[in-house]
Amino acid sequence: QVADTSSLSWNTRIKGFIACFVAGILCSLLGTLLLWVPRKGLYLFAVFYTFGNIASIGSTVFLMGPMKQLKRMVEPTRLIATIMVLLCFTLTLCSAFWWHNKGLALIFCILQSLALTWYSLSYIPFARDAVKKCFSACLE
Repeated sequence: QVADTSSLSWNTRIKGFIACFVAGILCSLLGTLLLWVPRKGLYLFAVFYTFGNIASIGSTVFLMGPMKQLKRMVEPTRLIATIMVLLCFTLTLCSAFWWHNKGLALIFCILQSLALTWYSLSYIPFARDAVKKCFSACLE
């Protein structure tokens, strides 16, 4: 099925996935480092961190193709996680550009990471159940 989703060769798709994923990680790390730049640090952080996470999600487009990726993002098992990720992306940028609130931007970046992790776990069979059981065992 995966081979039929794109006109790119498997080797090219893997290279695209890796390049996009690594670029996403580097953007997120760069954003974290730029947070401490005077005056513009908050804006640079919010933009680079958010774009880094968008690039990380976008990297899977190379493996599945854009339409299949969009269809899978809105499946019932990951729809709420997708909405949370997109909402956190938006709120992070709003916190930086409109509200000028560094604390909120940091909170939304943390929530971005948690939502993105939960979203990513939806692609691994039984991963979410394992995480739920782990947390419930810790809370008992």
